[in-house]
Amino acid sequence: MARYTGPTERLSRRAGVNLFLKGERSLGPKSSFTKRPFAPGQHGHTRRSGKRSEYGRQLMEKQKAKAIYGLLERQFHKYYKMARRSQGNSGETLLQLLELRLDNIVYRLGFADTRRQARQYVTHGLVKVNGKKASIPSMQLSPKQTVELTKIVRKPAEQDMAVWLRGSAGKLKGEVLSVPVREEIGIELEEQLIIEFYSR
Repeated sequence: MARYTGPTERLSRRAGVNLFLKGERSLGPKSSFTKRPFAPGQHGHTRRSGKRSEYGRQLMEKQKAKAIYGLLERQFHKYYKMARRSQGNSGETLLQLLELRLDNIVYRLGFADTRRQARQYVTHGLVKVNGKKASIPSMQLSPKQTVELTKIVRKPAEQDMAVWLRGSAGKLKGEVLSVPVREEIGIELEEQLIIEFYSR
């Protein structure tokens, strides 16, 4: 099964919230979500925004999370099962597993404009972890590990650095300081609805 290859901003319109899948463009006037803040399709602008069923809310949260992190259903379900086996809060653990993916950390450090671009950097062998080349986007990182982008000439993106990460001023190198707690992740998701969706 291929990844979603259509217009990525359509996913934001379908979810009804801006998922910021196009980097800085998502914030500007050229964003299709800004120009057409309604559901895609022929009748999207006339579709009633009635109250969703509980199942509909759960499904939407799952789809939003998959779109944000760029995962397929099989991959995403694997993270759910890992979270369920954990000792802590399953919803928070799910987000922690997603945040500690190598491609997400490359994005969070400002080395890429989008998670999709970060994934390309990793798969093309442009990222080092603790000084060694890493080419698996799903690689799980842990505190004290360093990440470096090589063979690319660019400035780190100007964005607020996550408090659980530390970047080197002006360099494409950073470090994981800690496992993020829910308040430090800052993504608008109701992760408990995702757990409920799979627990049915």
